[in-house]
Parts: sequence; C-alpha cells; structure tokens
Amino acid sequence: MRVDVWCQTDVGRKRDNNQDTFLLAPDLGLYIVADGMGGHNGGEVASALASKTVKEVIQESFSKESGIDARELVSRAYKRASQRVYDESQRRSELRGMGTTMVVTLIRDEHIYIGNVGDSRAYLSTPEGFWQLTEDHSLVNEQLRAGMLTEIQALNYHAKNVITRSVGFESEINCDVIQKKLKPGDIILVCSDGLSGLVADQKIAEICRKSPTAEIVPNLINEANSNGGDDNVTVLLLSVSEDKN
Repeated sequence: MRVDVWCQTDVGRKRDNNQDTFLLAPDLGLYIVADGMGGHNGGEVASALASKTVKEVIQESFSKESGIDARELVSRAYKRASQRVYDESQRRSELRGMGTTMVVTLIRDEHIYIGNVGDSRAYLSTPEGFWQLTEDHSLVNEQLRAGMLTEIQALNYHAKNVITRSVGFESEINCDVIQKKLKPGDIILVCSDGLSGLVADQKIAEICRKSPTAEIVPNLINEANSNGGDDNVTVLLLSVSEDKN
C-alpha cells in the first residue's frame, strides 16, 4: 500500500496572520492539521505547540512502547498536548485562554487512526461516495443533534464559530478516535474550518471527484478564497493506492 500526501495552508483574504499549523511526518505515519485560537499570537502558539507535542509522543512510542494500541497512543498524545498548551497559557499572561482544534491521523499496519478535538474535519472520499468522518465539537452541531436547529438555520446561526472542545483551553481533554482499514482508492481529506465553513460538503466532494489528485488541495483552497476567504485555510490530502514496487 502506498500513501501520497499533499498539504497547503493559506492565510485567506481577511486575516493578517495564519493561526493554522500542519505537520507531516511520513516516517511516523503521522499527519496533523490544527487551527489555533487566542489573542495576540495565542492561536499560532497553541496549534504549533500541540502539533509538536503529539509528534513527540508518537516518536517516543517507537523506542519505548512499540506494542501500544494505536488508539490509546493517539488519546495519550492529545492529553499531553492539552496539558502542555494549558501550562504554557498559564505561564504567559498574554497567552491566557489560547487553545486549538486538532485532527491527528496516524497510519499503522494499513489502518488509519483519526483523532479529533474541535471543528476541524476529516473526510473520506472513495469511488463509492463522500463522508465526513469526524464529529464537530461545536455549539451549532450540538444544537443540530438535539433537534433545536435545522440544517438551513444552522447555515446562518449566530454562534456558528463557537467550539465546545479544544486542545489546551483546559488542562484535560478527551478526544474522539476512529479507526479505518485503508484500501486503494481511498482519499482522506483533513481541513481546518476555513474550508468547511466556506465550502459546502457537496462542493468539496465534487472537487475531490473531478480534480486530478495533485490539484485537489489547491483547488479547494482557491474555492474557499473565492467564497470570501474569511479565515485561514489548511487542507491535507492522503491518497491511498497499490504499492507496485
């Protein structure tokens, strides 16, 4: 099995700085997208520190606990990242209240383990269809699930950007972890809400289906910017194919 990777981040059209972070560590099978939040430089500090911490935890597992369950490893990485970001925010007053969303993808033994906290997303695109894999930890999604909003109402909900779970805002966090066996033809798409908040899922699916694989990421970013570019946007794509070597 072969996994090819493309990733790009863009500041968008209305922001002065980019608080998104992505991390690519193919030697570890590790790929991350994080979308930071916080005043001053808090968002970019949080997303970068969380991503760095997750990488450290995964690296440690290779030398110390090679047999650890991958789901448990991802969960452990989130817990340490949240503690570290929180501690840094308490140490530096200008960073108080910072936090980050984060999607972590870890490939082990032809399976992918996807961790999620916040409203960045992971999607699966195959020849058979297109699905959102992660669940948004957001106020609007909670209201949708409770039947308090319709899909139409949610599009213009006044608190659309309020997230209910983030890495580092509190010292302890629980992440969602899902597992999927990879197969040729799978495309795993991970993005910050700078994409999903501006481009409908149907349009994301269409671009994934109609674009050459190497052009999907820039085409999605261009679509987000064409729709206003209100936020930083980061898109990561993992394309699975047969290993012909």
